[in-house]
Amino acid sequence: MTKKEIKNRIEKLKKEINLHRYNYHVLDQESISEAALDSLKNELFKLEQENPEFITADSPTQRVGGQAVEKFVKSEHFSPMLSLFDAFSEKDMLDWQDRLGRFLSDNKLANFKPDWTYYCEVKLDGLAVNLKYKNALLVEGATRGDGKIGENILSNLKTIDSIPLSLNLPDEKYLKSMNLDSNLILKIIKSGLIEVRGEAIMTKRRLEKINKLYQASGKPLLANTRNAAAGSLRQLDPRLAVERKLKFYAYDLIFYENGKRLNILLSRQNSELLTKILGFKVPENNKLCNNLEEVFKMHQYWAKNKNKLDFNIDGLVVKINELKWWDVLGIVGKAPRYSMAYKFPAEQATTKIKDVVWQVGRTGVLTPTAVLDPVNLGGAIISRSTLHNMDEIERLDIMIGDTVIIERAGDVIPKVISVLKNLRSGSEQKIYTPKKCPICDSKVDKLKEEVAFRCLNSRCYAVNLRQISHFVSKNALDIENLGPKIVEQLLNEGLISDFADLYGLKKEDLLALERFGDKSADNLIKSLEERKKVKMPRFIYSLGIRHVGEESAQALSDLIISSIKDGLNDKNYLKPAEISRAVLSLKREEIEGVDDFGPIVSESIYEFFRDEHNLKIIEKLNNFKLEIVFEKEPKISSENMLLFKKTFLLTGTLSSLTRDMAKAKIKELGAKVLPAVSKKLDFLIVGENPGSKLEKAQELGIKILSEDDFLKMINFYGNK
Repeated sequence: MTKKEIKNRIEKLKKEINLHRYNYHVLDQESISEAALDSLKNELFKLEQENPEFITADSPTQRVGGQAVEKFVKSEHFSPMLSLFDAFSEKDMLDWQDRLGRFLSDNKLANFKPDWTYYCEVKLDGLAVNLKYKNALLVEGATRGDGKIGENILSNLKTIDSIPLSLNLPDEKYLKSMNLDSNLILKIIKSGLIEVRGEAIMTKRRLEKINKLYQASGKPLLANTRNAAAGSLRQLDPRLAVERKLKFYAYDLIFYENGKRLNILLSRQNSELLTKILGFKVPENNKLCNNLEEVFKMHQYWAKNKNKLDFNIDGLVVKINELKWWDVLGIVGKAPRYSMAYKFPAEQATTKIKDVVWQVGRTGVLTPTAVLDPVNLGGAIISRSTLHNMDEIERLDIMIGDTVIIERAGDVIPKVISVLKNLRSGSEQKIYTPKKCPICDSKVDKLKEEVAFRCLNSRCYAVNLRQISHFVSKNALDIENLGPKIVEQLLNEGLISDFADLYGLKKEDLLALERFGDKSADNLIKSLEERKKVKMPRFIYSLGIRHVGEESAQALSDLIISSIKDGLNDKNYLKPAEISRAVLSLKREEIEGVDDFGPIVSESIYEFFRDEHNLKIIEKLNNFKLEIVFEKEPKISSENMLLFKKTFLLTGTLSSLTRDMAKAKIKELGAKVLPAVSKKLDFLIVGENPGSKLEKAQELGIKILSEDDFLKMINFYGNK
C-alpha cells in the first residue's frame, strides 16, 4: 500500500472500531464479536507501529497508556464542579421548592410562576470526573478535587471504554429538530472547548468477579464499588486500572466560547440526549417529572428497587429541567439553587444505648435488646436494636451508655455494628446475663453446646406466647386474622393455654373480647377451619422444634413418609398423633442419618417427641381432626432424571421469583433444598446481597449458580 492508502486504511479502521465501541459500551448492543473487534484492533496497531507518523491522540490504540506516571499534575476546571444541597424527606423537597419561589419574589423577578419541570437522575455512587475536549478530542480528564482544581488522571480514564477519545458529530437536522442553534453547536464541537462531567463507577458484577480472582490469588479484596472506582483511577500505573473495567456515565455537558460558559441548550433532558449522541453513556433510569408528586413516586420506587441495578445509587439528583432558570437562580455558597440531591433514607446512624432488656423467645432463649435514644434510620424511627447474645456483646465490647453505630439495610432489623469507645465518659455500665428469667423468675442457664442463655421453664408465659405466635405465623400454618396481639389477648383471657386450643375457639368466646365483632370473629373462625388441612413440612415447622427450620422440616417430613410408606396405601395425609408416633418409632441413629441433620438438630427432634407436654398438645390437635397432607415422592422421569436427588441451597434475594417459588420448583424436579452449606450440597443459588453461605460454598468447591443460571437450568429440565 502507498502511504496515502495506509493513512486511509487507518482512518477507516479507527472509524469502524469506534462505531462498535459506541454500540457496545454506550448503547449496550453487540454489533460485532469480541474476536472480530480484536482482529480490527490488531490490524490498526500493526499499521500504526509501521507508520508512527499516522498515530493520533484519538486512536483506539492510545486508549491504554503503557507507561506509569510519576505523579498526578493539577488540572483546573473551566468552571467549578459544584456540591449539592441534600434533602432527606418530602418535606425537605417541598421546602426547597418554596425557597425558590421566595428567592424569585424577594428579588422582584417579574411574574414568578412555578412553570418549570424537574429532571430526575439516579445519583451514582462513584468518583466524579471532569473531561475536557478541545476540537472534539479528549485532552484532559480530572478528579473533582476542591471543585476548582483536581488531579489530571487522563492516562487512567483512557482505560474506560465508555469514554470516547473523540466526539461524534451530531446530525444538523437532528439539532434543528430540538430547536437548537445547530451552527454554533457544531462549530464548538469541531473547534472549541467542551467539558463533560460524570461519574466513574465499578459495577456490582465486576466487583464480585474481580474479588473472586483476587481471593484465588491471595490479594486483598476490594471493599466496595465506590472505593474500587476511586482507587482504580488514582493508580499511577494505568495498567493497574485496566483490569478494573470501569464504566463512565455522563451527567453534565458544558459548551465554552472565548472562555465563557454558554447556555445554548434548552433543557437538562435536551442536554442528556445530545450527550448520548456525542458518544457517552447515560443512565437509562433518568426521567422527566412534571411536579414534585412525580419526583416522590420515582424516589419511592428506586428506594425499594435500587438493588435491582448493577451499580450503586444513594438517591436522586433533582434538577430544574428548563436551563433558562439556572442563571436566574444562580449559586449560593458552593451549591446551585436549581438542583437538589434527594437522598435515600440513611442506613447507618449513631445513637446511645440507654438500657438493655432481655426478651424470652419461643424456645426459652434470652435475647438482649438495646434500648436506644430514638434515631431516624432507613426512614423509620429506631428505638431498639437486638444485641443477639452475650458473645456478640463481648465481641463488640458493648456497655450501657455507649455511643454506637447502628445499621439497617432495607427492611432488615437494625443492629449495632460498632462502639465509638473514644466517646466514653467513664460512667458506662457493664452488661450481665440475668440469673433468673425476667418473665417467670425461673432459673436461667447456658447449655454447653450453645451460645445462648435459656429459661429452663418450658411452661414460661413468654415461651408459650411466642410458641403460639410462631404456630400461626406466615411460614408456619399462616392463619390469617390472628396476630401476636390477639394471641396475647386470648392467652390472658384464659381462652387458650397452648396452640392446640386455638382450634377449640367458638364465635361466642371471641365476641366477649374487646375489639371483636361479628365479622372479625367469623373471619378468625373461618381462618382456623381452613387450616385444618395443612402440608406436613409447614406443620412440623409450626411445632417450634428447636433448631428445625423450613428445610429441616421438609427433611423430617421425607423421613417420616419413607419410614411408614408401606402402610400408607393411597392415603395422602396423616393425623397429628400418627406423626408423633412415627417419630417415636425411629431410632436415634435413623434421625442422625438424615443428610440435612447434624447432631444438635437430631438430638432436638429426638427429645421434642419424648416430651410429655409436647405429645399432649399434638394429641389435642388430633382431636380437632387436622389432616397433615404430604406429597408423594416424585417419580424419576426424563424431565427430572438429571436433577433427581440433587441438592440445592439459596442465599441472597432473587429478583424474578420468591424463595418459596424457587424451592417449589426444585422439589418439583425431584431435587432437595438443604438447610445449610455442607459437602453434601451440589448447587448454591446466589441472588443479590448473598450472606456468608457464599464464602463457605466457595471454600468447599461447591458449584455456584447465578439466578440466570438457575432459571436456565430449571427451564431446560422442566421443559424436556
